[in-house]
Amino acid sequence: MTDSTPSPNPATLWGRTLADELAAGGLEAVCIAPGSRSTPLTVAFAEHPEIDVYSHLDERSSAFFALGRARRTGEPTALICTSGTAAANFHPAVIEANQARVPLLVLTADRPPELRDSGANQTIDQTKLYGDAVRWFAELPEPEADERKVRSLRTTAARALAETGGPEPGPVHLNCPFRKPLEPTELPGSVPESFAETLAGRGREGPFVDVDRGDVTLELERARPVADALANADRPLIVAGPADPADLRDFEPDRAVELAERIGAPLLADPLSGLRFGPHVEDGPVYGGYDAYADAVVDPDVVLRFGASPTSKPLRHALRDADARQFLIDPAGAWREATFTATDLLAARPESVVEAVLEVLDGLETDENGTNDAWRSRFDAAERRHWKLRDDARTRDALAETPFEGAVLASVLERAPDPATIFVSNSMPVRDADRFGKPRDADLTVLSNRGASGIDGIASTALGAGSAADEPLVVVTGDLAFYHDSNGLLAVDRCDVDATIVLLDNDGGGIFHKLPIEEFDPPFTDQFKTPHGLEFDALADLYGLEFESVSPGGFADAYERSLERTGTQVLSVSFDAETSHRRREELARRVSNAVERDE
Repeated sequence: MTDSTPSPNPATLWGRTLADELAAGGLEAVCIAPGSRSTPLTVAFAEHPEIDVYSHLDERSSAFFALGRARRTGEPTALICTSGTAAANFHPAVIEANQARVPLLVLTADRPPELRDSGANQTIDQTKLYGDAVRWFAELPEPEADERKVRSLRTTAARALAETGGPEPGPVHLNCPFRKPLEPTELPGSVPESFAETLAGRGREGPFVDVDRGDVTLELERARPVADALANADRPLIVAGPADPADLRDFEPDRAVELAERIGAPLLADPLSGLRFGPHVEDGPVYGGYDAYADAVVDPDVVLRFGASPTSKPLRHALRDADARQFLIDPAGAWREATFTATDLLAARPESVVEAVLEVLDGLETDENGTNDAWRSRFDAAERRHWKLRDDARTRDALAETPFEGAVLASVLERAPDPATIFVSNSMPVRDADRFGKPRDADLTVLSNRGASGIDGIASTALGAGSAADEPLVVVTGDLAFYHDSNGLLAVDRCDVDATIVLLDNDGGGIFHKLPIEEFDPPFTDQFKTPHGLEFDALADLYGLEFESVSPGGFADAYERSLERTGTQVLSVSFDAETSHRRREELARRVSNAVERDE
C-alpha cells in the first residue's frame, strides 16, 4: 500500500500518505498551482509514480483544466493550491463541476487553525469555502505521527474520492492545514522510523476503505409503465439532452437507437448528448435539425427524456407546450427541467432504463413502427428540408462572401477527424453547433460547459479535455471567451496539448443581439455588446501559437490544413454579429415556412 521510507516530518508524512491513499483509490491526475503552504502536497504528488501532474501558474485556469480532464474521462481529477485567495480562484470551476456533475477533488492547503482570525498573512476562512457547491467537505486532522490520526486521514481520503462519484458525481473539498516545516526537511523525533510500517494499513491492499456508492438501476416492474406508455403512444419521442460525464462513458448509443426503432420514436439528440455522432446514426432515427423546426413538428403524446435540459430553446418550448406524458430520467433523482411540465421522474441510470424498457417490450405484442410511420415521416421531411436549406445558404453565402457564423460550426463538425474531441464555447457557438451540426457517422466527443453556462475557463477546460484523449482536439470559442481565459493558453506548452482553435471574432458579445435590449442603443453597444477592438495575433505570439486570419469562405480549407499539422493553430474568422444573427433568423423562418407548407 505504501513504501517503508520514513518521513522526515509530520507535514511530509501527511502529504505522502494522502497522495498514496488517493492513488490506491484510482486517482490518476492532479493539477497543481505553485505556493508555499501547499508544499507538502505538491512534493508528495510530484514524486508519486502513479499520478500524472499538470503544472499551472494560474489557479482559475488550473481548476478549469482539471474540470475539462474530468469531464472527458468521467473520472476525478485532483486540484492543489496554497491558502488564501488561491483557493477562491477555484470557485468558478467548482460551481461548473457541481452544476454539470463533473467529479473533482479539491485540496486546499491552509494555515494552522490558531492563525485564523488573527490577521496572519495569506489566511482566510477556508472552512466550507465553496458552500453547497460541493458534494462533501472535510477538514483534515493536523499532521502528527499518530496511528489513529493516520487511519482517519486515509479513511477521509478514501471517502472523499468516492464522494466525487456515485449517482450524482461532483466536486469534493478537503481543507488541509499544515505547520512548518513544509519542505521534506528533517525534524528530529517528530516521526519515529518505525512509524513507516504502520502506514501499510495492516496488510490491506488497495484503498484503505472500499466505498461502494451503489447502482441506481430501473427494475422491471418499475419499467413496465414506461414501456406500456411508449408502446401504446401514437407519437412517441425520445429526447437526449447534454449528457453527464458518466453517461458519456457508459451509455450505449446503439441500445438507445434500438429502443427508438422498436417504438417508432424520433430520437432528438443534442450535440452534447453523445448520441448525435457515431456509427449508430447511419441508419437510426437520430435527428439534429430540430432547433429550426421544433415549433412546427414536435407534438408528441409520450416523451422519454435523458440528460440535462436541451440546448435548443425551441425544443424546450415545444416540450413545454406539448400535451404529453413526459418521463424525466435522472440517476440522482434531481429535477432538471425548468419549464416544470414533465409528469414522471425516474431515479435511474439512463442505460438501465433503456435495457429495462427493451426487456419489457420483448414480452409485449407490439407492431414495430406500425402506426408511427407518419409520425416519423414528419421528422424525416423536416430534417431533409433543414439540411438542404442550410447547405443552400452556405453555398450562397460563400459566393456572395457574406459571413455567417453557423457555417463555420457546420464545417467544424462535418470535417472533424474521426475520432476527435470538440469543445464548444457558450453563447452562440454551442447554439450554432446545435442547429447546424448534422448527425454524422464519426466518433466525435462534443463537450461544453453547460452546467452554469459561463464563458470563463473555456480554453483551459478544452485543453484539459484534450489532455485526456489521444486524438485531435478542436476548440471553438468566441472572442470574449478567448480573451477571458487567455491565461489558460499557457497550458498548450506546459501541459503538452495541441489543438486547432477556431476563434469566432465578432468584436464583442454577439449573443446580445438575440435579446430585446438590442432595440435600446444606448446603452446596447457600450454596455452589452461591448466591442473591444483587440487584435489577437499578439496574444498568440505571446503563447507561441500559430495565428492565421481566415475569411469565412476560406475557413474550410484552412481548417483541414490545421488538422493535418502538428502544434497549435488559431484560426481567426471575423464576423459582424448583427449580420450573422439576422441570417440565423432568416434561415429559421425559411425552414419553418417550408415545413408548414407541406403539413
